[in-house]
Amino acid sequence: MTKPIDLYYWPTPNGWKISIALEEMGLPYETHLINIGKGEQFAPEFLKISPNNRMPAIIDPDGPEGEPISIFESGAILQYLARKTGKFCGTDERSRIAVDQWLMWQMGGLGPMAGQAHHFLKYAPSMEPPQVLPYAQDRYRNEVGRLHRVLDKQLSENRFVAGEDYTIADMAIWPWACLWEGQQQTLDDKPNMARWLDEVGNRPAVQRGKELHADMRKPKQGFDQDREAQKILFGQK
Repeated sequence: MTKPIDLYYWPTPNGWKISIALEEMGLPYETHLINIGKGEQFAPEFLKISPNNRMPAIIDPDGPEGEPISIFESGAILQYLARKTGKFCGTDERSRIAVDQWLMWQMGGLGPMAGQAHHFLKYAPSMEPPQVLPYAQDRYRNEVGRLHRVLDKQLSENRFVAGEDYTIADMAIWPWACLWEGQQQTLDDKPNMARWLDEVGNRPAVQRGKELHADMRKPKQGFDQDREAQKILFGQK
């Protein structure tokens, strides 16, 4: 019997990437919650797995040569799982290159920029004292809009991001793209992105992955009001 993969997780866009991938690939896994609002990502035990104190991370007891392996960074985890299963990573060298480049586009572009947009548009204004920074808000809002237009153009020519097949590139991009409202964006001029968001979002595995511990994402007092969580998340040196 295949041993389950240990998933170190919190319900955020980066966490969803891996819960979605595990569901899509049909891999058994056990979830270990890493409450980032309480600073559990800085625990020594977790730092042994993820030295950059970020989740998600995994431990696969059945790694290369049958030996356990721990992996951090969501993009690296997606590539590993795709190679392990032979799924969702392209069927030839050209398609694999397409998948890799759009995965890197998410890792280096959409994810960081959307994350900064969320920070300056939602969290910073609610801090004590409030940090309302129009330059930062405009910069990241505009950059996310530009990236969404790039995505919409790509999807005007392809059913999925890297081509006609659904891949780990879609699994990486969708969790950030689906939060477009919080990034103060519009889909009115992006019909291809809207079509893709619906198609991917209607996949049962995507829904299961996004719903994993969804109750923890909306506590009674969110990060935008929880001063202690703000200090932990945004005050680390």
